[in-house]
Amino acid sequence: MTTTDPQRLAEAVRDAMWRDDRASQGLGMQVLAIGPGTATLTMPVREDMLNGHDICHGGLITTLADSAFAFACNTCNEVTVASGFDVNLVTAARRGDVLTAEAREVHRAGRTGVYDVEVRNQRGERVAAFRGRSYTLKGRHVVDPSTLA
Repeated sequence: MTTTDPQRLAEAVRDAMWRDDRASQGLGMQVLAIGPGTATLTMPVREDMLNGHDICHGGLITTLADSAFAFACNTCNEVTVASGFDVNLVTAARRGDVLTAEAREVHRAGRTGVYDVEVRNQRGERVAAFRGRSYTLKGRHVVDPSTLA
């Protein structure tokens, strides 16, 4: 693999991040798709994710969006973290729903980036709109570049 192949680089970063992502794994998430500046993750809404109103806890919906954001903003193999985000919960998610979060890069320059994430249920209804701001730690890589050549 060469580091000039953005798709294969994104896949290598996905694999490395997923290996150690205990939070996303523990919530039953799966990475469905990855590409340069994009990521799609799913999460089933389980019984233990319901709040006192018998709907999915908003923090868990936000966690799904944040995980998609993290995978998308690290695809170029520079360690990138969240510097902030805004989330709007627009429809309740219920037990048995399967949520899909699609993240895409809106803008990236220097050390900062902006990413939008749409969370929808299996019926295509929007559950949440998330906008994340990222900060890149220059000189730090997710995957050792020498293993990519």
